[in-house]
Amino acid sequence: MKLLTLKCSVQPYLLVWALWSLNIAHAAQPEPDTPLAAQQQIVINNGAEATTLDPIKSEGVPESSIILNLLEGLVTTDNRGHIVPGVASSWHNQQNRIWTFTLRTDARWSDGEPVTAEDFVYSWRRLATPANASHYASYLEQAHINHARAVINGEMPVHALGIKALDKYHLQVSLSEPVPYFLAMTTHTVLKPVNRKAIEKWGDKWTLPAHYVSNGAYILHTWLAGKKIVLQRNPYYWDNARTMIELATFLPLVSASEDVERYMANDIDISDSGLPPEMFATLKSRLGPQVRVIPFLCTFYYEINNQRPPFQDVRVREALKLSLDRQTIAGKLMAQGQVPAWGFTPPYTDGADLKVPDWFRLSQQARNQRARQLLQEAGYGPHRPLTFSLLYNDSDMNQQQVTMAAEMWQKNLAAVVRPDAQPWKKMLEIRRTGKYDVARATWCSDYNEPSSFLNVFLSDSGTNTAFYQSEKFDGLMKNSLEVSDARRPDIYQQAEQQLDRDSALIPVYYRVSARLVKPWVGGFSGQDPRDALDIKYFYITAH
Repeated sequence: MKLLTLKCSVQPYLLVWALWSLNIAHAAQPEPDTPLAAQQQIVINNGAEATTLDPIKSEGVPESSIILNLLEGLVTTDNRGHIVPGVASSWHNQQNRIWTFTLRTDARWSDGEPVTAEDFVYSWRRLATPANASHYASYLEQAHINHARAVINGEMPVHALGIKALDKYHLQVSLSEPVPYFLAMTTHTVLKPVNRKAIEKWGDKWTLPAHYVSNGAYILHTWLAGKKIVLQRNPYYWDNARTMIELATFLPLVSASEDVERYMANDIDISDSGLPPEMFATLKSRLGPQVRVIPFLCTFYYEINNQRPPFQDVRVREALKLSLDRQTIAGKLMAQGQVPAWGFTPPYTDGADLKVPDWFRLSQQARNQRARQLLQEAGYGPHRPLTFSLLYNDSDMNQQQVTMAAEMWQKNLAAVVRPDAQPWKKMLEIRRTGKYDVARATWCSDYNEPSSFLNVFLSDSGTNTAFYQSEKFDGLMKNSLEVSDARRPDIYQQAEQQLDRDSALIPVYYRVSARLVKPWVGGFSGQDPRDALDIKYFYITAH
């Protein structure tokens, strides 16, 4: 079932050059006669406090949204989601295994020093270093970089990792398997370069504004915890001449209602991507085109701790999956265009051809009946109700969603659900350590390809905080690299079916990004399926 075709090409990569030659934007490109504001400044609500600005410690959207503007990788994406050159000006590969990148000679760090191939070697080795214990180190394994697993496990030295500098401006990456979408993977936050001198001089304090050395379009000007992060235009950025926003302020407002209030008071130019459901219709009627809704490569789901009793029992997990009325949550509570989800990968992801499972075609009444039967078989009933905690990061909207889900499980299963609200950073820690039963979760793609979702559930993935283990699933994902492009969608379908068969998670809905955007903000295309806020594409018109 194809809901929408979103073209964010990951293959064949020769198309990248065709697109680039058609002048895909690398920075702000207002029309020649566009009247511009005297002050090129923008304020954005980031939705939460960033927990870190170190790429290898980053885990969520609040962090990556900031890092996106501070650091630039080998390639990046433009404001419509197309892959475009970053630090690398060109590249080629041999059978999708050996990738060679030519770096631009005008790429500079914010201290004026050149960005070189050795900077990428250092940064990727730092990600793989066991002592750094990055939760995203497994991303190198998922990219199938030579010896990644052995290096991460401490079985081989870091210099054995399949990346090397051929010279100052040529970088070579060697893969153990052919990965046709590898180029898209290099856009990820953790593969961006970091400044070795700053880290060696300042240690963990290298991320402070006075110490942060960046290579992106912006530098870190101010970081007031709980109040704001301010980015300032980087004069050493290779494309600075076409960058227009001088200062970008990111606010950590958790409250969606406060977000809207500040927007209406003209304190914010772009809101967070989750508008309050109860205000959406009014905002749409009042503000019209300022309400920007686009399909988003994100899935909202409830994460089940697959290794914790009683959720080791697939019958319990399936009962929770079946008895959640996702149509009501998506269509009535949210009502912004969210689509009820039947799996983990959004069906409009490039390279996906996913089929709706049989249970999804049943009425909610039939699902509930089957769920109660499963719980009874697992030993639960009126005299022994299923009891569990429901972890979530505290916000107005999340509380509404969790409250509704808890009521559904209580009504449909007679379950006892204890909501557990925690700050964003604390919730991440709890999920990592596995000290939870069920948790609210959202996964947004690292790149536009099904493996960006499915790799999360690999048994050895550092992002597998559901602690799901399946040799069949792992085997399918390995096989996806060994088949032709034409057969790969079928393998992905089988992997999704395995997740569904095991009820490894509770899919709720495929997200949309619903933002408020001031009419004077130029460069916001509303066409990027990953909803990246890359400030160098923005500009402020006179108003």
